[in-house]
Amino acid sequence: MALTLHTLSSSKGSKTKTKRVGRGQSSGRGKTAGRGTKGQRARTGGKKKLKLKGMKQMLLGFPKNRGFRSRFAEAATVPLSRLEVFGAGEKVDLDLLKKHGLVKRSDRRAKVVSGGELTKKLTLIGIQTSVSAKAAIEKAGGTLELHPSTKGKKGKREEKGKALKKGKK
Repeated sequence: MALTLHTLSSSKGSKTKTKRVGRGQSSGRGKTAGRGTKGQRARTGGKKKLKLKGMKQMLLGFPKNRGFRSRFAEAATVPLSRLEVFGAGEKVDLDLLKKHGLVKRSDRRAKVVSGGELTKKLTLIGIQTSVSAKAAIEKAGGTLELHPSTKGKKGKREEKGKALKKGKK
């Protein structure tokens, strides 16, 4: 057979009929026409710009660009063995811990926890300690001091309590 224009045909399966949507129950896409049920996406013209979202959902979609910094930030933990970096008799405070890279620069509090041995006599200023770490520091001959800014200050509750006790006597 000669190959001429009237004998050309496409290969089988290359052309398929498009599914006609929204043409009744027996069309294969009946009732909701493949759009699911309800909601803005099911409506006509509802897919372009969705404007009926709830405010809460919309806000959750935005990236956080402000942040929050708690007044009661967690204290950065420093194991006892890491304090061996300092020389004997040295006064260790938060700034010195930051300088030696034991805590991050953004940390505002530090706490020494037990973990290893301490052989040097150190003075910790304004740094929290666990009970076992405090015992180990004192055993090595070291001391713990309050931060100079909080030294001698009493909270309002303590002052109020003393005033109440004085009134009872």
